Amino acid sequence: MADPLRIGIAGLGTVGTSTIRLLDRRANALAASCGRAITVAAVSARSRSRDRGISIERYRWFDDPVALARDPGIDVFVELMGGDEGPAHEAVRAALDMGTPVVTANKALLARHGVDLARRAEKAGVALNFEAAVAGGVPIIKTLREALVGNNIDRVYGILNGTCNYILTRMEAEGLSFGACLAEAQRLGYAEADPTFDIGGFDTAHKLALLTSLAFGTQVDAEAIHVEGIERITTEDLAAAAELGYRIKLLGVATRSESGVEQRVHPTMVPRSTPIAQVDGVTNAVAIDADAIPELTLVGPGAGGEATASAVVGDLADIARGQVMAPFGRPSGELTPLPHAAMQAHKGGYYVRLSVVDRPGAAAGIATRMAERGISLESIVQKHRGGRVYGGDDPSKVAGSVPVVLITYATTEAHIRLALEAMVADGYIVEPPQLIRIERE
Repeated sequence: MADPLRIGIAGLGTVGTSTIRLLDRRANALAASCGRAITVAAVSARSRSRDRGISIERYRWFDDPVALARDPGIDVFVELMGGDEGPAHEAVRAALDMGTPVVTANKALLARHGVDLARRAEKAGVALNFEAAVAGGVPIIKTLREALVGNNIDRVYGILNGTCNYILTRMEAEGLSFGACLAEAQRLGYAEADPTFDIGGFDTAHKLALLTSLAFGTQVDAEAIHVEGIERITTEDLAAAAELGYRIKLLGVATRSESGVEQRVHPTMVPRSTPIAQVDGVTNAVAIDADAIPELTLVGPGAGGEATASAVVGDLADIARGQVMAPFGRPSGELTPLPHAAMQAHKGGYYVRLSVVDRPGAAAGIATRMAERGISLESIVQKHRGGRVYGGDDPSKVAGSVPVVLITYATTEAHIRLALEAMVADGYIVEPPQLIRIERE
C-alpha cells in the first residue's frame, strides 16, 4: 500500500472536527478504497485550548494557517476557516503556489477568486476540490463536473440555503410571521445572530455562481447575479400560493436565455407537484435540466458537520486515488466570460399582490395599465379581511383598501415593473406591491 496521504486542516469548527471524526471512523474503509490511508498530520485554528470534543494533541499545531499551507509535511491543505479574503485566501493561494492540493468548503472564497485559484491549481498540476462548498452533503459538484459531462445543460436551479427553507416551511405550516420563524431559527442554531447573509439571498448567490460556471463553462461571476431575499414574504403570500397550487421557495436559478445566461436568486412560486416543492426544513435540493436527462433532482442535507464533512472526505479520497480534474470542469483559460442576461429581459409568469384603494375605477385602471404593457392575466383573486389591508403581518393596517392577487401569463420583468410603477403613480396602490416570480416545470 502507498504511503499515507497527510493532510493539514485549517479551521476546527463544526466541519473541521466532524471531518476528523469521520476520518477516524472510516479509516480502514478509506484505506481499502483509496489504496492508501488518509491521516491528519497538522491543524490550525484560532484557539488551541478550546474544548472541541476531540483530542488535537496528536497533531502538529500551527498558529498561522499560511504557515500550515506551506508546510512540506502535508500532502493536502484543507481550508475550513471561511471568508473570501484574509487568512483563508492567503493560505489557499500559498498552498497552490507550493504545489499542494487544496480541499475547501469556502463558497465565498471561490465565488470571488475561483478563476484565479483554478489557474494556480492547474499551473501546479494539483487538485482544487470544493464539493462541500455547495449544498453540503449533496454531490452536485461531481454531478455537474463529471457525471453529466455528456450533456448540454439548459438550467440548474435549487434550494441552496437551509435557513431560508426552514423559515418558509415553518411560516407556511404554522402560520407564523417571518420575524417569529427567524427568531426560532436563531435559537436552534440554523441562523446566525446577524442573518443577513442567509435571508438576504447572498449565501445562495455565492453557491449559484459556482454552479453556473460548472453548468455553462463560464467564468465565475457572482456580481452578475440578481439577488432578493425572503424578508418581505408574508403568511398571506404563502396562503395565496397554496390556494393557487404553488409553494414559495428561495431559489437560485441559472438558465440559458436568448440574451445570455440568467443568474437570479429570489423567492419563487413553484408548482406543488414538482419535486423541489416537496423539500422542507433545512434540506437542500438542486435540479438540472439537460438534453439527455430532462430533469435530475438531487436532495439532501445542505449543512451540518457530518454532511459537510462527508463532502470534504469525498474530495480527499479523490486526491488519494490520484484524481486531478480542472476545478470548474474545463481549463480555466477556456472558461468564457459570462454572457450576462439582464434581469429586465427575464420572461415568465408573476404573482402580484396589491393593496388597492377602495374606490370606483381603481380595478379598471389597474387592468388598463396591465393591458398597456401587453400583460395577460391568468387569474385575479380579490379578498376582504375585516377592512384591513391584505398582505402584511402588521394588524394595525387601516381600512380603505382591497387586497388583490394577480397571476400573469408569461411577460417580461421590464413590462411588469413598468405596469406597477404606473399603478403607483396613478395612486391606485396604498403600499409597495409584492412581486414573486413563478418558475414552472
